[in-house]
Amino acid sequence: MTVRVRREFVFDADPEDVWAFISDPAKRAGAISVVDEYEVADDGTATWHVRLPIPVIRSSIAVDTEEVRKEPPTYVKFVGKSRAFRVTGEHTVSETDDGRARLVNEFVVDGRLPGVESFFERKFSDELDNLERALERELGLA
Repeated sequence: MTVRVRREFVFDADPEDVWAFISDPAKRAGAISVVDEYEVADDGTATWHVRLPIPVIRSSIAVDTEEVRKEPPTYVKFVGKSRAFRVTGEHTVSETDDGRARLVNEFVVDGRLPGVESFFERKFSDELDNLERALERELGLA
Protein backbone atom coordinates (compact mmCIF):
# COMPACT_ATOMS: atom_id res chain seq x y z
CA MET A 1 0.00 0.00 0.00
CA THR A 2 1.13 3.53 -0.76
CA VAL A 3 0.29 6.59 1.32
CA ARG A 4 -0.14 9.88 -0.54
CA VAL A 5 -0.78 13.25 1.00
CA ARG A 6 -0.98 16.78 -0.35
CA ARG A 7 -1.37 19.95 1.65
CA GLU A 8 -1.09 23.62 0.81
CA PHE A 9 0.04 26.37 3.17
CA VAL A 10 -0.27 30.12 2.63
CA PHE A 11 1.95 32.44 4.64
CA ASP A 12 1.94 36.20 5.01
CA ALA A 13 5.58 36.20 3.93
CA ASP A 14 7.91 36.62 1.00
CA PRO A 15 8.05 33.46 -1.18
CA GLU A 16 11.87 33.71 -1.17
CA ASP A 17 11.88 33.28 2.62
CA VAL A 18 9.69 30.18 2.32
CA TRP A 19 12.05 28.87 -0.37
CA ALA A 20 15.07 29.44 1.88
CA PHE A 21 13.50 27.15 4.47
CA ILE A 22 12.01 24.41 2.30
CA SER A 23 15.07 24.07 0.06
CA ASP A 24 17.33 23.47 3.07
CA PRO A 25 17.64 19.70 3.77
CA ALA A 26 18.48 20.32 7.44
CA LYS A 27 15.44 22.51 8.04
CA ARG A 28 13.16 20.00 6.32
CA ALA A 29 14.52 17.14 8.45
CA GLY A 30 14.39 19.19 11.65
CA ALA A 31 10.66 19.78 11.22
CA ILE A 32 9.79 16.06 11.26
CA SER A 33 9.08 14.67 14.73
CA VAL A 34 10.18 11.09 13.99
CA VAL A 35 13.62 12.24 12.80
CA ASP A 36 15.83 11.77 15.89
CA GLU A 37 18.90 13.24 14.22
CA TYR A 38 20.27 13.89 10.75
CA GLU A 39 23.48 14.61 8.90
CA VAL A 40 23.67 16.74 5.77
CA ALA A 41 26.59 16.32 3.39
CA ASP A 42 28.12 19.12 1.34
CA ASP A 43 26.46 17.76 -1.80
CA GLY A 44 22.97 18.21 -0.29
CA THR A 45 22.37 14.54 0.46
CA ALA A 46 21.29 13.76 3.98
CA THR A 47 20.81 10.81 6.27
CA TRP A 48 17.81 10.96 8.58
CA HIS A 49 17.72 8.68 11.61
CA VAL A 50 14.02 7.93 11.94
CA ARG A 51 12.33 6.27 14.89
CA LEU A 52 8.89 4.89 14.08
CA PRO A 53 6.78 3.69 17.00
CA ILE A 54 5.72 0.41 15.39
CA PRO A 55 6.34 -3.12 16.75
CA VAL A 56 8.58 -4.45 13.95
CA ILE A 57 11.09 -1.60 14.30
CA ARG A 58 13.02 -1.49 17.55
CA SER A 59 15.70 1.06 16.69
CA SER A 60 16.15 4.08 14.47
CA ILE A 61 16.26 3.58 10.72
CA ALA A 62 18.76 5.33 8.48
CA VAL A 63 16.96 7.02 5.58
CA ASP A 64 19.31 8.21 2.86
CA THR A 65 17.79 11.26 1.18
CA GLU A 66 18.78 13.01 -2.00
CA GLU A 67 17.40 15.98 -3.87
CA VAL A 68 16.58 14.65 -7.31
CA ARG A 69 15.27 17.90 -8.79
CA LYS A 70 15.74 21.47 -7.71
CA GLU A 71 14.48 24.54 -9.56
CA PRO A 72 15.25 27.60 -7.42
CA PRO A 73 13.30 29.45 -6.16
CA THR A 74 10.13 27.44 -6.75
CA TYR A 75 10.52 23.65 -6.67
CA VAL A 76 12.43 20.93 -4.89
CA LYS A 77 11.90 17.17 -4.94
CA PHE A 78 13.67 14.69 -2.70
CA VAL A 79 13.70 10.92 -2.37
CA GLY A 80 14.51 9.06 0.83
CA LYS A 81 15.29 5.36 0.87
CA SER A 82 15.59 2.91 3.75
CA ARG A 83 15.00 -0.75 4.50
CA ALA A 84 11.57 0.13 5.95
CA PHE A 85 10.18 2.62 3.42
CA ARG A 86 10.76 4.95 0.51
CA VAL A 87 9.52 8.54 0.69
CA THR A 88 9.23 11.12 -2.04
CA GLY A 89 8.60 14.74 -1.14
CA GLU A 90 7.83 17.60 -3.47
CA HIS A 91 7.58 21.25 -2.46
CA THR A 92 6.40 24.02 -4.76
CA VAL A 93 6.64 27.68 -3.74
CA SER A 94 4.67 30.40 -5.52
CA GLU A 95 3.25 33.84 -4.90
CA THR A 96 -0.48 34.34 -4.42
CA ASP A 97 -2.38 37.10 -6.20
CA ASP A 98 -2.22 39.19 -3.03
CA GLY A 99 1.57 38.79 -2.65
CA ARG A 100 1.67 36.06 0.01
CA ALA A 101 3.68 32.85 -0.21
CA ARG A 102 2.00 29.58 -1.17
CA LEU A 103 3.72 26.27 -0.41
CA VAL A 104 2.30 23.07 -1.89
CA ASN A 105 3.62 19.89 -0.25
CA GLU A 106 3.17 16.43 -1.75
CA PHE A 107 4.47 13.23 -0.18
CA VAL A 108 4.34 9.58 -1.16
CA VAL A 109 5.45 6.82 1.20
CA ASP A 110 5.85 3.20 0.10
CA GLY A 111 6.27 0.92 3.10
CA ARG A 112 8.44 -2.17 3.00
CA LEU A 113 7.70 -3.44 6.51
CA PRO A 114 4.36 -4.16 8.20
CA GLY A 115 2.90 -1.14 9.98
CA VAL A 116 4.84 1.55 8.11
CA GLU A 117 2.00 2.67 5.85
CA SER A 118 -0.58 2.61 8.65
CA PHE A 119 1.74 4.74 10.82
CA PHE A 120 2.10 7.34 8.07
CA GLU A 121 -1.60 7.19 7.27
CA ARG A 122 -2.37 8.08 10.90
CA LYS A 123 0.43 10.59 11.46
CA PHE A 124 1.03 12.42 8.18
CA SER A 125 -1.35 15.22 9.09
CA ASP A 126 0.54 15.76 12.37
CA GLU A 127 3.87 15.84 10.54
CA LEU A 128 2.56 18.44 8.09
CA ASP A 129 1.33 20.48 11.06
CA ASN A 130 4.91 20.28 12.42
CA LEU A 131 6.28 21.50 9.09
CA GLU A 132 3.83 24.41 9.03
CA ARG A 133 4.71 25.43 12.61
CA ALA A 134 8.44 25.22 11.88
CA LEU A 135 7.97 27.49 8.88
CA GLU A 136 5.88 29.93 10.91
CA ARG A 137 8.64 30.12 13.54
CA GLU A 138 11.28 30.61 10.87
CA LEU A 139 9.23 33.36 9.24
CA GLY A 140 8.52 35.07 12.57
CA LEU A 141 4.78 34.40 12.28
CA ALA A 142 4.38 32.17 15.34
